[in-house]
Amino acid sequence: MSDPDDPLALAEYVPGDAAVLTDAERWPTMDAEGAARLQRWRRHPSAPRWVHETGDRLTADAVDRVREPLPTDGWLDAHLDTARRLLRYRRMPGLDRLHDFPPISRADLVDDLAGFVPLDADLDRMLRGSSSGSTGAALLIPDDVEEVARGFHLLVSLAREAAVDWRPDGERLALVNVVHQRQAFTYVSLVSSFAQRAMARVNLHGSAWAAASDRSDFLRDAAPQAISGNPTSLAELLAPDLRAVVKPLALFSGAMALSAPLRADLEDAFACPVFDVYGLHETRPIAVRTDDGPFRVLDRRVLVETLGADGLPVVAGEVGEITVTAGENPLLPLVRYRTGDFGRLVTLPDGGIGIADLEGREHTVFVRGDSTRVPCVDLTQQLQTHGARGWSVEQDATGAVRARIAGGDLDAVRRALAALLDQPLDVERVERLADLGEGKPRRYRSDA
Repeated sequence: MSDPDDPLALAEYVPGDAAVLTDAERWPTMDAEGAARLQRWRRHPSAPRWVHETGDRLTADAVDRVREPLPTDGWLDAHLDTARRLLRYRRMPGLDRLHDFPPISRADLVDDLAGFVPLDADLDRMLRGSSSGSTGAALLIPDDVEEVARGFHLLVSLAREAAVDWRPDGERLALVNVVHQRQAFTYVSLVSSFAQRAMARVNLHGSAWAAASDRSDFLRDAAPQAISGNPTSLAELLAPDLRAVVKPLALFSGAMALSAPLRADLEDAFACPVFDVYGLHETRPIAVRTDDGPFRVLDRRVLVETLGADGLPVVAGEVGEITVTAGENPLLPLVRYRTGDFGRLVTLPDGGIGIADLEGREHTVFVRGDSTRVPCVDLTQQLQTHGARGWSVEQDATGAVRARIAGGDLDAVRRALAALLDQPLDVERVERLADLGEGKPRRYRSDA
């Protein structure tokens, strides 16, 4: 059960609360060495409080398949043929070419996700992923086990293209995904397709560790080969206790905009490439860069357009909404998905496609009454738990907070934000998402 003395405790983060599979089911190919490795990290004396248990569920055949990218020859024609058979499009005539498909948005998935899942999809391969999105409306996304596993090898291939020789190395953790928030899903797992080396999702927030020294002790022993996270969590690696012990081969930043100064600080601290990966959970990785130039659209089953408010392509070189046709996840084949982000499509010197002037998601940090910092993800967890479908939260220079929520339990939200921020607070409830404003509202802002 959740902690009755913690007004912000969420039941879904109780350790082991939703475990339903055995280890043999999570890792069908796990051998004795893999099992010993898994137990070592689960029971490491400095390990954080693991909240969840998860595995890649790869069969022996799947282990071989996921090491290679999906072929891209002719993928778009096959993808559109699949889309025409989706419930979403079955009654729409004239869907002959890509541009005949009407653009869609996250709201369409929230309203009828099943309409975008192929009727012949192999649901035995499904994992359930969640995404909070830009409006606050939570969305459960059907993830394919092989596509998720293939995502790890995409990172490996990006590193190798940058002359980083990332291969299994003793008992080093292959990858650590770091977050920094009050409550988070954390786990240790095995990468079956990477010689059954361990990986982990770790919360760097102080609340996740029994002792302050545990996080540096654990990461020193884990010696992760690569570390991924959003800019806020990666910035925590610059703290003296962590900077001194981690020596990654590569860093991968995603989910939010990575600033040039932070990139430079990370490169200076760890002497390794920093990959800025642009993508959404719904679309998977779209583009990447290792400097402050345009993002390079990845050579995979992804096609990027830039559209205007009228849904038509903008003039070449002008700013438009990034709209993605994504064919990597067989359980969610998306056609012309409007991301809510904006940028310009450009041709790179080698003929590749780039995204310039990308306006990605920002990560806002609020200031608590005692001057400590609170990342916006902590607010997202509470707002969604108490039923809000969307919101905007603004903090002025004095620290006072004004929140507007669409739906949800007003009193519960007020109590949660008061406990989380300990600042003067005004909360207003509206009935509809549209009452929060047109377009994609900026969910968070802090001038403190």
